Amino acid sequence: MAAGQTRKISAASARAHTRKPKSMSPSKFSGIFKKILFVCFVGLLAWAYQATQPPQPKTCGSTDGPPVTASRIQLKDGRYLAYQEYGVPKDKAKHKIVFIHGFDCCRHDVSAITAYLSPDIVESQGVYIVSFDRPGYGESDPHPTQTVKSLAFDIEELADQLGLGLAGAALIAPVVNYWWPGIPSNMSEEAYKQHLVQDQWAIRVAHYLPWLNYWWNTQKLFPGLSLIAHSPKVLSRQDMELIPRIFSIREAYQQSASGHGNLIPRKNPFSENEGSVHLWQGDEDLLVPVKIQRHIARQLPWIHYHEVPGAGHMFPFADGIADSIILALLAGKKGVS
Repeated sequence: MAAGQTRKISAASARAHTRKPKSMSPSKFSGIFKKILFVCFVGLLAWAYQATQPPQPKTCGSTDGPPVTASRIQLKDGRYLAYQEYGVPKDKAKHKIVFIHGFDCCRHDVSAITAYLSPDIVESQGVYIVSFDRPGYGESDPHPTQTVKSLAFDIEELADQLGLGLAGAALIAPVVNYWWPGIPSNMSEEAYKQHLVQDQWAIRVAHYLPWLNYWWNTQKLFPGLSLIAHSPKVLSRQDMELIPRIFSIREAYQQSASGHGNLIPRKNPFSENEGSVHLWQGDEDLLVPVKIQRHIARQLPWIHYHEVPGAGHMFPFADGIADSIILALLAGKKGVS
């Protein structure tokens, strides 16, 4: 353009350059905001779902799993069950016992019985004991839809494959279900409130919101189940005294763990007196209130109830208890020890 010349601008062009930019309409802004909220909500749901899911177990013997070191049997559904044997050889045994470990334990915790069981009793009575890792514990494969009934079938298969005959049961401080219909509600409530507050909440979650159980016991906002946290608050005086003994026994192996029933059997499973059921309980147990066990023993007179004075939850490790449990099971005698 030559110097001194004035550029001509049309009226339409001038209006275009001086026109104010259009502001976003409220409805359009609302739509974008809703989309952002929806994306955030979906993301939150995805995070919440992931938080409630336990990590996938690494199956023993698989490519990325730990090695198999235990004897195992294969069940009908293809899963493997790890076990170990103790006592006299199976083919010479007069009495064959299946030991089922508790929460946060494994097959090696049969040591609660075997560590201080008299060798004379084992030999003279011909005692053979097999313990196994419950599904998902130790070297046993997990059961994707495990129930109390499915565990009973696993035990049946184990007994069949090993050629055992089951003719009795001894329950040692078994956990109770506070929603069992056979227990008076006032008694259940009283026993339930003997637990620590954090355990009361954990039990509620396990009962009413089982899908939230993993998150509840792994989050850090508030305390989960004290047993998972290995809190000493749930240990009785005797339990505390036995802790060094238990630790020394467990030094020989590395504990594996992960891991409530619905029904009280109303009928004697050994109605022909071909076996017996025993229930052992410490009267100072802070994990399993003795009040409920006493009620069960009164309601089911065919149970041989043994209450151990001054004992906590770990009383099987105390001197002489293992001998008493095995001898009572073999003899089928009633009584309070």
